[in-house]
Amino acid sequence: MREIGVPHPRLPLPAAGHSDDPAAFLGWLTEAIPLVEHLGILAMHREGDTLVWDLALAPSLNDKGTGFGGALTAQTTLLGWCWTTLWLRERGYARDVVVAEASQRFLAPVKNDYRLTCTPESESGPAHLERQLATRGKGRIALVQRLWCNDTLCLEARGDYAVLPAA
Repeated sequence: MREIGVPHPRLPLPAAGHSDDPAAFLGWLTEAIPLVEHLGILAMHREGDTLVWDLALAPSLNDKGTGFGGALTAQTTLLGWCWTTLWLRERGYARDVVVAEASQRFLAPVKNDYRLTCTPESESGPAHLERQLATRGKGRIALVQRLWCNDTLCLEARGDYAVLPAA
């Protein structure tokens, strides 16, 4: 059971040049952030520079029987945090990441299970973050999350994620 004000232990970094095992990372995430077990995440995987979650709608239903905007917003914010954290871990950084700014546009109701994707807003975003970390010890990256029900784009979100300096 998590205690208020007590940080959760970090997951050990993967071996140099390796990525995290998605299932192990999700297991750790569920322990670190208790809300995660209630978000309906069915799977997590990468498609190139895109992080993808497959989600069940049932845990995020609203009173109308469609996706609850607050739950969907939490999912997009957390997916961006995961993208940034995993990107850092692949490069050997164990750093704290926080969302600095976020916005969402709801485009269509979410009526069935769905897929969330997260990509850098700009192709140069990851390289820019790498330079910021090398020169300043901290940085920011803008990410875009999209929620798809089959071929319908239902939600588009944007977030700036800050990588804090090493403690």
